[in-house]
Amino acid sequence: MTKKLLLVFLQLCLISHLVKSQSTTENARTKLIPEIDSILNSQVVNNKIPGAVIQIKKDGKILYKHAYGYAQKYDINHQLLNPPVPMNTATLFDMASLTKVIGTTTSIMLLVDRGLIKVDDAVGKYIPAFDAGAKKAITIRNLLTHTAGLIEWYPLFYFSHDKQTTYKVIGELPLKYPVGKQRRYSDLGFILLQEIIEKVSGMPLDKFEKQNIFIPLGMTHTMYNPLQHGRTTNIAATSLGNPYETRMVYDSSLGYYVKGLDPKSWNGWRKYVLKGEVNDGNAWYANGGIAGSAGLFSTVDDIQKLVDMLMNKGKVGNRQFIRSSVIDSFFVKDQFNNGLGWMMDTTDSFIKDGPEGTFGHTGFTGTGIMVVPKYNLSIILLINRQNMGLLQSGYYYNVTPVRKAVFETTLKYCGQ
Repeated sequence: MTKKLLLVFLQLCLISHLVKSQSTTENARTKLIPEIDSILNSQVVNNKIPGAVIQIKKDGKILYKHAYGYAQKYDINHQLLNPPVPMNTATLFDMASLTKVIGTTTSIMLLVDRGLIKVDDAVGKYIPAFDAGAKKAITIRNLLTHTAGLIEWYPLFYFSHDKQTTYKVIGELPLKYPVGKQRRYSDLGFILLQEIIEKVSGMPLDKFEKQNIFIPLGMTHTMYNPLQHGRTTNIAATSLGNPYETRMVYDSSLGYYVKGLDPKSWNGWRKYVLKGEVNDGNAWYANGGIAGSAGLFSTVDDIQKLVDMLMNKGKVGNRQFIRSSVIDSFFVKDQFNNGLGWMMDTTDSFIKDGPEGTFGHTGFTGTGIMVVPKYNLSIILLINRQNMGLLQSGYYYNVTPVRKAVFETTLKYCGQ
């Protein structure tokens, strides 16, 4: 076979492969969409959630992007709005704990990439309160993996109304568990990461992230305190005040009881529908709406830009945003089967039975990211579950089974 004929043959093979691949993708999409619609529409129709936005992307192409239901359905008295505010794919959501991975973890990645910190640095190197006793053993890695032995939750807003005081309060709290021995999910560790980011960079967290992450990645709708930045419309409403955190302080059966704390000693609870104000009380009351644990607002398109960067091993277009070796190091499983910042344990219900390397994270407001690098696949599912109000049980509706159903359905048709 001449070189010319060989070249033609190879080109024909490539065209055939591309046509077959496109046909397979389109076939998967045709089957996937009705099932995803069935899952999410049923949740809205059956009055389980107000609304949702989903985006599924595979091999660099968006397979499905859709909005369901309402951005706000109920007022502060749990009365149905007339009319409810419709959801759309550009609606801004309170990211809740997705702040930990979108903002804080990515910030730590950047500082590591620039040689300004190491994940195995002692926290005491940057925060004097952690340079003594058992706390001396805590590293940045421990904070990222929730193995620092910190208390899971603490009503910081009873003792602080600004971030410097908040840092001091956390520094004075005793450890609850041995360092490095257990994974105990704690917001406090990510507030400490905020303190480290600010000390090392010399910038407030929000400004560092805007300048070094959001602007470079084109995440123009990702911000803290959107109302203060002139963003007042098309925002998903969350809770009707702060009823659950009030329970966390008053109801000792929840396991957050603080010995010696008089729940009535502070009464700054919000009594209106939260829309553009972070739901998380520690972020709002004790940190001015800006915390390493919660506070970010974003849209499905903006989140996708960050996810794409991670899936492309730190590359954005032709530019290496973060070195691939740094990205890889954050997705090495620890002894509890999780990465740095990101959840990777595929026995966890929302990514259960995902292929090796699957990662993701969830947020208390109903937000979630699920990524399957093996299939070059990502799912972003944003739900404003809190606007339904608390159930009679005193808890918010559990959307984990919804996430799981979406994840399993997507894998069924796109897992190749």
